Amino acid sequence: MKNNAAKPIAMDHAVQAGRLSEVLLKSVAALADAGEVEAAWRLAGQACVILREADPVLARRFDALLHCLTRKLKW
Repeated sequence: MKNNAAKPIAMDHAVQAGRLSEVLLKSVAALADAGEVEAAWRLAGQACVILREADPVLARRFDALLHCLTRKLKW
């Protein structure tokens, strides 16, 4: 008997990375809004470095967030 259950459609890796990056961007921004600006800044920096070569467009989004968060830092 054949299983007719719907199989999940495999997404392209670039689409998955983009969606995951959106979640991470929102999470990091929420962390900063909750008062954890330095932790958010560090996470955004790590994501930017990881994505720099793999996906420069996504890396620029994290870079933009870094610049925004830098203004909020209180060293």
